Amino acid sequence: MTMHVPIRPTAVAGSFYPQEPARLSQMVAGFIDGQQAASAQAFKNIKALIVPHAGYIFSGTVAASAYSLLTGLAQDIQRVVILGPSHHVAFKGCAASQYDAFDTPLGVVKLDVESIQDLVNSQQIHYLEEAHSSEHCLEVQLPFLQALFDDFLLVPLVVGHSIAQEVAAIMDHFASMPHTLIIISTDLSHFHPYEQAMSIDAHTNQSILNFEHTLVGDQACGCYPLNGLLHWAKQQSLSIDNLALKNSGDSVGPKDSVVGYASYVLYE
Repeated sequence: MTMHVPIRPTAVAGSFYPQEPARLSQMVAGFIDGQQAASAQAFKNIKALIVPHAGYIFSGTVAASAYSLLTGLAQDIQRVVILGPSHHVAFKGCAASQYDAFDTPLGVVKLDVESIQDLVNSQQIHYLEEAHSSEHCLEVQLPFLQALFDDFLLVPLVVGHSIAQEVAAIMDHFASMPHTLIIISTDLSHFHPYEQAMSIDAHTNQSILNFEHTLVGDQACGCYPLNGLLHWAKQQSLSIDNLALKNSGDSVGPKDSVVGYASYVLYE
């Protein structure tokens, strides 16, 4: 029997986002409220979002452009599957966590332990706690979700070297479950001058909108989960819209070396 441990502590509270609950709640609410006009457009049956995972002062508004679309959908979304890249450990496949919940300054988020175990049993994913212990790309999404939903189950997956079809199969598994949202956590190009980054990211943006599932790490650090989503979405004949396309030079960062951020919504 697999041994589960209670709660994963925060890894980047106080660095990527505020550690104080009141300040964090106020910041996230401000990001989402600032996007309300953009979220007036109706998307039928949202299936997935693509969002960045940098510090909130850099990419919070870009992430909020996607999360704001979920306002009022608390009854429709009961499970959130987040897939993002590994920044600390090299491995193959998709790594799950044996924790029962993930902690944030806004409270704990329970994991869908049963669904995760089912995927482990079918050998589609495996447990690898090292991939989760210091990883920020999943954690930074949680305060946004907590601000929008009172109660939901989380399936956090760190994706190592994988082919698109393998990741798409995991999404196919969850697509059959009602009230489930898929989120891909990825940034775009890294550490280019502002104008060069804008050109690279514009090309990547077009590839994403064309459902090209052959992206590489120089285009998006989350290329493995992103390619899986694009492969799956094309098979499902989903539509995709770009919501924001910026980089760290558009906020408080310098322009000589920037990181690209984008957000998307995929829907029927």
